[in-house]
Formats: sequence, structure tokens, C-alpha cells
Amino acid sequence: MLEVKPNAIPAAGLSIGEAARRTGVSVHTLRYYERAGLVVTTVDRTAGGRRRYRKLDLDWILVCTRLRATGMPIKLIRRYAELVRAGQGNEEERLELMEAHRADVTAKIAELQDCLKLIDHKIDVYRGRLAAGDADQLWAPNAG
Repeated sequence: MLEVKPNAIPAAGLSIGEAARRTGVSVHTLRYYERAGLVVTTVDRTAGGRRRYRKLDLDWILVCTRLRATGMPIKLIRRYAELVRAGQGNEEERLELMEAHRADVTAKIAELQDCLKLIDHKIDVYRGRLAAGDADQLWAPNAG
């Protein structure tokens, strides 16, 4: 399961700067996630209007960050957040959304694995040619 960086979160919550540090995202990103409707709770505010983040907020931000890292579009993260905010009764739609995204991620991983095979082949060729002392036989675009 996703976890926020250790250290207890005070009952009063964390400042936006501390929340950014613990989640590994910028203050700007935290504000953007809130404006874009990606958070599932209303972030608390102090009497002076400063944001105060609770553990639930930080855990959700990590979910958003991980989904973005896998290439999920903001539009789909927003839809997922809307479903979570709505509560019970839409679990099938949440599951469909996650399964579709998983299929996309799996396809991207397969494509990256194919790319990695090519890179590994090239590394093997270079190592072999360098070891054999005939690296000058490798193809070069300006070779006559």
C-alpha cells in the first residue's frame, strides 16, 4: 500500500510546504491538484486561510502522483476522484476505470520491454566489438 514518508502527522495537520516535502511533489502541484478537482476531501484551512493537510489528504496525493506516473490522464484521475468522493455504489465503475488503465500500463510496459531488448542487443554488440578490437567496424552515418 502507498505510504506517506514517515513521521507522525500532527492533529492540526501539515502546512502545504511540509505536505509537499512529505509527498515529494511541489507546492504548486498540491494547489493544482486541489483546483483540478483531483483531491477527494476538502483540504482543511486554518483561521488565517492556510491549507492544512491530513494523512488522508497526503495518501490520496500519493495515489494521484502514482496514477500520473503511469500515464493516467488528469481527466481520468478527476473522474476517479469524483467516484471516490461520491462514496458507495459506484465500485463497478471504479473497477472498470482501474482495469482499463491497468491494460494501458501493461501495454506500455510490454512496449518498453521490447525497447529494452533492442538496447540490450546494442550493448552486447558494442561490448563484443570492443572486446574483439574491431569497434571501428561498427556502422557510422558518415562512413563512406
